Amino acid sequence: MKITLTTKLFAGFVLLLALFAIVVLFYSQLARQVLRNSAKVEDSQRVSNNASTLLRNIIDMETGFRGYLLIGNEQTLAPYYDGERQLVGRFAQIRSLVIDSPDQVALIDKTQRLFQQWAGYSHLLVAEKREARRLNPRQSGLEGMPHRRIAEGLSGKQVMDNIRLRLEVFERSEAQKRQMLRNQLQDSIERAQWLSIALAVAALALGLLWAIYIVRLFSRRLRSMLDLARRMADGDYNTQIVDNARDEVSELISALNVMARTVGANIRQLESRNQELDQFAYVVSHDLKAPLRGIESASRWIEEDMGQEHLPESIREFLGMMRQRVHRMEKLITGILDLARVGRVAQADETVFVRTLLREVIDSLNPPPGFRVELPFFLPTLTTNVVQLQQVFTNLISNALKYHDHPESGTVQIGCDDAGEFYLFSVADDGPGIDPEYHDRIFVIFQTLTERDTLESTGVGLAIVKKIVERQGGRIGVKSAEGQGAKFVFTWPKQPPKAKISSATIDAVSTSAVPTIT
Repeated sequence: MKITLTTKLFAGFVLLLALFAIVVLFYSQLARQVLRNSAKVEDSQRVSNNASTLLRNIIDMETGFRGYLLIGNEQTLAPYYDGERQLVGRFAQIRSLVIDSPDQVALIDKTQRLFQQWAGYSHLLVAEKREARRLNPRQSGLEGMPHRRIAEGLSGKQVMDNIRLRLEVFERSEAQKRQMLRNQLQDSIERAQWLSIALAVAALALGLLWAIYIVRLFSRRLRSMLDLARRMADGDYNTQIVDNARDEVSELISALNVMARTVGANIRQLESRNQELDQFAYVVSHDLKAPLRGIESASRWIEEDMGQEHLPESIREFLGMMRQRVHRMEKLITGILDLARVGRVAQADETVFVRTLLREVIDSLNPPPGFRVELPFFLPTLTTNVVQLQQVFTNLISNALKYHDHPESGTVQIGCDDAGEFYLFSVADDGPGIDPEYHDRIFVIFQTLTERDTLESTGVGLAIVKKIVERQGGRIGVKSAEGQGAKFVFTWPKQPPKAKISSATIDAVSTSAVPTIT
């Protein structure tokens, strides 16, 4: 069973999520370990602080006790009683903090027993000192105290020294334990850092490897589809892609293969139909022109047979009108054939000097003496289809001349601007203008704005111009208002457009990347 592409993508996503979850889990465990070690260090520091406070309280009691024995002032016993009150729960608090360490608990127990021994000793001497002072207000030192020899024998000092010794041992042990905990804390922090980095790098490496695998899986097949698309764009529809993966992309490739075969079949069918239409057009035009020429010849024979002097004026007028209609029909058939030929006949591109081309067009039109065609200072030299560009300018300038209401004094201005990948040409006249209502209509075949009997026109010229311009990848439009002249604007590529499909195959154009005419 083949693993589909969707399954692979989902598996990669799940794998990355699993790695992320593992990283988070490990990091949380390490973080808890660091927090536990940090808490142990803080607890150890709290034990040391309490032990130091305990020792300080005992020393304060000893200082107050000795001062009272020397001078007998009750105020010197204030530190003694304050320390005694604070020590009531101090031993129990320290014992609860080190309950997990039997050695430390034993030291605290011994220290507490020594303190109780010293407390009993100090209470006895304080009571005797107070009684001696009551009997003899002038009493000083140890005079008159029953247990004077105990105090002079330094037994209390020995007990106090043992207390200090036990607490110093306790503090050293706690300091060693705290240092060990700090080392463990540092180790856990470093371990957390290294493990986090290692897991992150592993996750990144695995994710990168999976991404490379997916990209390679896609790129090879996408390149094959891109090659197929390019071959189709170049007119090759017979090449097929072989793909045995049997996944979603395989379905797309299969669809592309079917599309290529379908397009190829349609193109071949269109080529066949176009050839048939070309043959039909030429046959029809020949068959249509033959009787038209016969009609014209018959009208002239009638004039010759009847003679000009015997031919009634109305008959002469009808015969002239008949020949006029015949000429119009011939021009109409020629225009239709010209429109059908646009883009069908392969013509080589050549270097065109637009100024020279325009002068040839103007000379061929032979405008009236007062009619002026003004050329701009800049006109380009470009490589293009000279016949089609000449046909565009010829139609536009001849229309300006034909429809001008004052041809003896009319003016046509040719313009040219740079528009990126295109040249923007314009043909502007000062004739009667065109109502904006008819701006789209004038480019439709057989559409004219004047009566055909008033001004001879086939209505094909601008349709041919529009088709030529759009086949070159440009656009054409008109800016005009009634009574204000007309300005036709069209774009023409600086470089010949690449032929995507044989021009004899499909009569279609692409208007992408063409400047908008406003």
